[in-house]
Amino acid sequence: MSTPRVVVVWRSLLLPVSETFVRNQGDALPSWRPVYLGARKVASPIAADSDVIVFPQTAAGGRGWRLLRLTGGSLRLRRLLTRLRPALVHAHFGGDGWLISRTAQQLGVPLVITLHGLDVTRQAAVPGPRGARHRRNLRVAFERAALVIAVSGFIRDRAVELGADPAKVRVHHTGVPVPPQPPATPKTWDVIFVGRFVDKKGADDLVEALGLLPDLRPRALFVGSGPLEEPTRERAARLGVDATFVGAQPPEEVMRQLAASRILAAPSRTAADGDSEGLPTTILEAASLGVPVVATRHSGIPEAVRHGETGLLCAERDRAALAENIRQLLSDEPRREQLGRAARRHVETAFDLQRQTRLLEELYEQVVAGSPGARRDGDPAVHAPA
Repeated sequence: MSTPRVVVVWRSLLLPVSETFVRNQGDALPSWRPVYLGARKVASPIAADSDVIVFPQTAAGGRGWRLLRLTGGSLRLRRLLTRLRPALVHAHFGGDGWLISRTAQQLGVPLVITLHGLDVTRQAAVPGPRGARHRRNLRVAFERAALVIAVSGFIRDRAVELGADPAKVRVHHTGVPVPPQPPATPKTWDVIFVGRFVDKKGADDLVEALGLLPDLRPRALFVGSGPLEEPTRERAARLGVDATFVGAQPPEEVMRQLAASRILAAPSRTAADGDSEGLPTTILEAASLGVPVVATRHSGIPEAVRHGETGLLCAERDRAALAENIRQLLSDEPRREQLGRAARRHVETAFDLQRQTRLLEELYEQVVAGSPGARRDGDPAVHAPA
């Protein structure tokens, strides 16, 4: 049996709990062996002892990390990458792609970069020298990369606008694990929200929408943390919304609470600073459990939620429409269950993690063979939007 080829999965901060999708994807690769490489270790439930960390938590490590961010180069990073002997480097987020692109180029290792959202929206829209530097770094990273993966058609278009060669950019949905059968879990919550409490997630829009449903008074669960959590909690209390806030939770608990909910609400929007989603993983996770979604027509969400077929969509920031969609699904159990079944079928077809990682390995093979631009008619990993 041949030895599996190594792909170094690079994330500079390895690894926040909000980025479970990075490790899920790498661990699901059927033929390649992932090695997770980071500049700095993040204390989180999804950190692993096997993670390779470039810069230790020392004064010298801090200086090395600052130098890498300033110059895009590090002798220590180069030595570690040489020792790992990867056939390919897969960097997540555009800024991290730039951080490792020089080293990968020096070693002759092909680079794949996945863009997830904020890297080509909020970070690229920052005014002044900081934003200009990020946009310049993105252009350099795009030029050095053999392949640029976008998690949605919207993100692909933004990458091209920022200078990526369209021939190099491919839409590929990361996917989520799909259980053989949705668990038969009693429904504790009417509506669940999962995400960081930041502007683009629209948690305040959800609270206001719930406040428009005093006759139903849905039981809502808010999972996550962030700078806007406290004002969101206070507003829910003032409106008399039946809302429970439990903070950030480990992935297995998130899945348990999703299964115990009738609806997932994902009222994402473009933030004031330009920050946008790619395609929220939570939407796919809910659908894999047969839980329908009420969401917005934002970024890649319509690629995952088909209005009237697998969930309900409305315009960004339209609180009245969001409330009406919640009312429709809570008031019509047969329709809610029908949408949930259709959502699961859609995820099985287009977003199953096992299937998507097989397609990702095909992209890896094309990169290593020197032909990442090769396209096959009908390949859903190539054509966007799905």
